[in-house]
Amino acid sequence: MEETAAAAMAEKASSYRYWVREATGDAAPLPVPRKLDPAANGNGNPPPLGSVWNQAGTWEEKNLNSWANSRIKDLLGSLGSLKFPTGNASVDEVSKCTGDAFQVTVRNKKRVGYNYELSLRFKGEWLVKEENKKIKGHLDIPEFSFGEIDDLEVQVRFSDDKGLASDDKARICKDLKSFMAPIQEKMRVFEEELKGR
Repeated sequence: MEETAAAAMAEKASSYRYWVREATGDAAPLPVPRKLDPAANGNGNPPPLGSVWNQAGTWEEKNLNSWANSRIKDLLGSLGSLKFPTGNASVDEVSKCTGDAFQVTVRNKKRVGYNYELSLRFKGEWLVKEENKKIKGHLDIPEFSFGEIDDLEVQVRFSDDKGLASDDKARICKDLKSFMAPIQEKMRVFEEELKGR
């Protein structure tokens, strides 16, 4: 009988259940319950971007046209004027601003983009054949998209080019293309603001 008691005692000493029941003070503390974050969605991940109905974060597109149109007009309307060796010019207004701006949520990642065509109305004064001549027209920026700011092209369209020689037109067009750098800078601001929306 002593043998069975010793065997039972040895079995108790090596048993996991016996060891846990007899835990000492230097054992690991018992886990403490903690409250879950209500913003987390049960699995510990942050809540998905986009709408509540799109919990999987698959595909969702948000139209940002009204904000983008007004913001582009505000930014480019404040270009101001430039001085050239033989004249000066300023942009009056954005006469054409057509296109789309959007935010897309794909696989729970936010992406933005746009596609626009612009026309900026300018007026200026140049020294042509020793007299100051007032010239009006448009700076047309054909279709461009997100990330293509460095590739912008400006086309000059005169409202009334009567009495201008071809070399005068070429000189004035070259001067007006100096607006490219300020336009690119304003569009970079637009892209940064669009990313932050």
